[in-house]
Amino acid sequence: MRRLLLRAALYALVGASLVAHAKDEPEPDDGDDMACRIAVPDPRIDELLQADPADPRIEITSDTGELGRAGDATLSGNVTIRTGQRLLKADQAEVDSERRSVRLRGRMEYLDPQLHVVGESGSFVEGGGGQFKGAQFELVERSVRGAAEGARVSGDGKMQLEGVRYTACPPGVDDWELQAGEIVIDQKNQLGTGRDVKLEFLGVPVFYTPWITFPVGDQRKSGLLFPTFGSSSKNGTLVAVPYYWNLATNYDATLTGRWYSARGIRVDPELRYLDDHSRSQLNVEYMFHDEDRGEARSLVNWRHVTRFAPRTRLLIDAANVSDTDYFEDFGVGFEGTSVTYLDRYVDLRHDTGPWSFTARAQGHQVIDRELADEDAPYQIVPQLTANGRWQDLPGGLAATLFAEAANFARDPGPEGVRVDAQPSLEWRLDRGGAFFAANAGYRYTQYSLQDVEPGFDDSPSRSLPTASLDAGFVLEREAGTRGRRLQTLEPRVLYLYVPFRNQDELPVFDTGIPDLNLVQLFRDNRYVGPDRVGDANQVSVGVTTRLLDSTRGTQYLSATLGQAYYFEDPRVRLPDEPVRDRSSSDVVAELELAAFKNWNARFAYQWNPDQTQGERSETFIQYAPAPARVFNAGYRFRRDLLEQVDVSGAWPINEQWRGFARYVYSLQEEKTLDQFVGFEYSSCCWAVRLITRRFVSSRTGDAETSFGIQLELKGLSNVGVDNEAFLRDAIRGYSALPSAPQT
Repeated sequence: MRRLLLRAALYALVGASLVAHAKDEPEPDDGDDMACRIAVPDPRIDELLQADPADPRIEITSDTGELGRAGDATLSGNVTIRTGQRLLKADQAEVDSERRSVRLRGRMEYLDPQLHVVGESGSFVEGGGGQFKGAQFELVERSVRGAAEGARVSGDGKMQLEGVRYTACPPGVDDWELQAGEIVIDQKNQLGTGRDVKLEFLGVPVFYTPWITFPVGDQRKSGLLFPTFGSSSKNGTLVAVPYYWNLATNYDATLTGRWYSARGIRVDPELRYLDDHSRSQLNVEYMFHDEDRGEARSLVNWRHVTRFAPRTRLLIDAANVSDTDYFEDFGVGFEGTSVTYLDRYVDLRHDTGPWSFTARAQGHQVIDRELADEDAPYQIVPQLTANGRWQDLPGGLAATLFAEAANFARDPGPEGVRVDAQPSLEWRLDRGGAFFAANAGYRYTQYSLQDVEPGFDDSPSRSLPTASLDAGFVLEREAGTRGRRLQTLEPRVLYLYVPFRNQDELPVFDTGIPDLNLVQLFRDNRYVGPDRVGDANQVSVGVTTRLLDSTRGTQYLSATLGQAYYFEDPRVRLPDEPVRDRSSSDVVAELELAAFKNWNARFAYQWNPDQTQGERSETFIQYAPAPARVFNAGYRFRRDLLEQVDVSGAWPINEQWRGFARYVYSLQEEKTLDQFVGFEYSSCCWAVRLITRRFVSSRTGDAETSFGIQLELKGLSNVGVDNEAFLRDAIRGYSALPSAPQT
């Protein structure tokens, strides 16, 4: 007897939500407790799995039977028809040999390793189709079940289901249910069509559509997606309805219409493209008329990558907003108030042998209204760089060459072209965990400027040599019980000499002072960018100790301490940099604890020994005894700039409830920057998350209050605000709560 087409049709229905596509296909919840399964696996499945699925033989048994001369048969009592890995049972069966059909009467049952169907009656024709009435079905692997009042299967692979009900809840619960008056599934074209579709949650209808289409299988399908809802004190109620277009196998589009009760309608088109060599995504947000501001508003963001060859790559990253308040009005947190400018660049890179060549054009859109024109970043059109490195030269030498030519433009100036070249030669010796390296280099920089101040040279240049000696070693010893730990001691010393050159007439295009840390202590220039090269006659000293797992190499603890000592006071500085009159740099200390008895921690501290005060510090502590349990505490400090406390966490209250919260407070401003609290309830077949939040949403300190709710129907889709994505970003180490057993 041929395989029932019902099985494939039901798989297709369960595998799709109302409209599924690549971005929101539901995934199985591997964390579900075994008690959340629809039913205990049928022990007959193990027996079926031992059979050959391609075996064409048909085995028929019954309590009684009558065989006619023409080959017809009437079977009664425990009728069993088995072929391959499929089992069909019924109270009675009539076999018509001429029509090669089977009619089942009384209670009928179909079982295979993935599908279980129980019905009232049915009939099937070999090579054609069939029909059945009153069927209850269960897909054990996906823990879902449903029922259909009637079904008709045609020989060309089409199935029509009437009065369909579907849920992923355990029997007797039915907290959510998908109902459809009719569903037609075309397996050949892998397309499903539903009519009169309704979704109920706790007996309350939450979604209805008179007509839908969905994919039969895993491929994407055009159509409406579930709407989202939210509210905030600034923008009012939000309703968003997305529509997805599956334009081709390698590109698609999503158009989301958003309605803000306090502002109006906004459309958000998204275009995506992907092939073997390129990927691209264009996101647009456009509000036709902001009722609060009385004008149209927009945001455009384009990101693109193309590999023309294995060693040639093009990058494009560009964004533009209609006004400086856009991120404050439509941002999702206090981070939007710190957006100073939008970066735009095109980058073309080619690698060949020891060389790497790059061509770049870069611009910016200033967002911060308080940023003065003379402090805005320069446009760079273009920038050409060449970076070469040669290893294993005769005598154990290695050579590098960095060269750059860039044109900088800004109003007000100065502006112009900068050419920079830096060749260097290094000799290095590594022996038994110790190393010694000697480096000598030369740097030449030439400018061609316009709009310089009166009395300044419009073509200044700078040339100077550099030299350094670098040495360090690693000591190891066993630690812990039975030598399961390995402790290291790693001291390092760098002597750096760079002669003084007066650079006061050189412009400052893209040069600044980075944060002081151990990496910065051992660089050959205390500035980032070629416009300044710091003079140096100094020695940098640092020591690191680590605690490792001796078998796996896992690092549990790392502690570092470092400082630089000046034999001569540094004299080169930026225009707004204070004069240095010190014999040593600040002391930097770092401590990291990872995965040690459920604890993770990081501590960084910068100490000014001359002023006997801290300049910068950062502390982060995390306790995460289980994937669904996490608590974070952090402290950030920069003298005269910020001092913040950040506490967050997510913790189960019982098997089904969990709470989560975050609190960010500025000690310097004596103001709460961000705070939210929420709760989550999770059962076998649905979950709900509620979050109320208040955060600073503007540079002037205005606060915004929002409320979000997300309903997840497991096995189908989500309805509401995507709180899961927000919580992952806001709470470090957050993970979804495994479903609890249904009681």
